[in-house]
Amino acid sequence: MMAESVQRRFCTTDMLTHELDQAGRTGTALPRRAMTPLLAGARSVAEADAWRLWRRSGLPPGHWNVPVFDANGNYIATPDFWCDKCAFAWEIDSYRHHADLYGHRATVARNARYVAAGIVVLQTLPSRLRTEPAQVEHELLAAFRTAQARPRPNVKLAA
Repeated sequence: MMAESVQRRFCTTDMLTHELDQAGRTGTALPRRAMTPLLAGARSVAEADAWRLWRRSGLPPGHWNVPVFDANGNYIATPDFWCDKCAFAWEIDSYRHHADLYGHRATVARNARYVAAGIVVLQTLPSRLRTEPAQVEHELLAAFRTAQARPRPNVKLAA
């Protein structure tokens, strides 16, 4: 519920944190724990699941939902997760947000921009984060190693 509220811009994480602080400690342990990935930049329940899996993987920290640009300042994408160290993007692509004509077209265009910029990207279905976490982690590690094995492309985060 909190992730949905933040994602739809009904409130900010600061507003939720303030409300939790006003409520005191009793009965707020679960909401406070749920806030951790949101405070790190996750915008949905699926991204919070991905955040937890990334942390368990032992891979270096990165950024959630930050715009990435090419060397000329052209927008590439805002990946769900970005590891700047090796220019690796992880997208949590749900059927709900990517299956209609507009969503599918936008996803294909985004992926074309990733490829053109030399960025390694892994796409994961949200449901697999819970039903196949070990397999997703294996794919994550393999994709990350692939990103590390090539020269880092000339891409950057927003200034």
